[in-house]
Amino acid sequence: MAQGHSESPLSHVVDHPSLEFPGVEIHLGSIGGIQITRFMVMELVAACLIAAIVIPLSRHAAKNRVTRGKLLNAFEAILLFIRDRVARPAIGGHGADDFVPFLWTIFLFVLFCNLLGMIPGGASPTGNINVTGTLAVVTLCAVIVAGSREKGIIGFWTGIVPHLDVPKLLKPPLWGLMFVIEVAGLLIRHVVLSVRLFANMLAGHIVLAVILGFILQVAGMLIYIKVPVTMASVAGAAALSVLELFVAFLQAYIFTFLAAIFIGSAVHSH
Repeated sequence: MAQGHSESPLSHVVDHPSLEFPGVEIHLGSIGGIQITRFMVMELVAACLIAAIVIPLSRHAAKNRVTRGKLLNAFEAILLFIRDRVARPAIGGHGADDFVPFLWTIFLFVLFCNLLGMIPGGASPTGNINVTGTLAVVTLCAVIVAGSREKGIIGFWTGIVPHLDVPKLLKPPLWGLMFVIEVAGLLIRHVVLSVRLFANMLAGHIVLAVILGFILQVAGMLIYIKVPVTMASVAGAAALSVLELFVAFLQAYIFTFLAAIFIGSAVHSH
């Protein structure tokens, strides 16, 4: 047993090389000189959970016209919602179904990473800018691939500049300026995509950690102070946890929806 990072409630919202459970701290080793952290473990757990659900669901759907079972029905409804209400409307008829597996993967990975932070001893990898930044880079690559497949590599990069109805002498410098602005805008959109998810998840866990930290602050005080503060903190944490559950689903949906919008904008001309 070790105290480690448990002394500060805010330490639970940052990454570190150990897994914490009530009363126990497990230190993680390294592989090939790379330190294993709890966010890495949580990402692996999220990937395994996705595989454990999606693989049986796909096999069941391939064999049966009607899905049976509450869990399989729930996930099938979620996946169909992403396909019919997010991917197809946003991307349109330009091979939307080709990107549905990517959007399913993004949604489920973000969702499970969000939810793992609500489990005692767990953590939300999406509360780390490195994780959300990587997801944004993957999304950017999907956008470039979608646009390049639809218009060709040169056609995609030249097509990001809208038509300029200006005199011929002004067109080359303005086109160059607009190209720089459009490329910067493409990158900024994905930076904002990563920061939005990171900030929302981190903020919720910080607030929850601070509320629970009140219990530690009054641990040595008189009982007529300690009891009311503890009860209020527990009640506040419970209410906030319900809100965090909603936010976990909402942020996964928003990230997936914006990813679909960006892919759709890449395959459609200005």
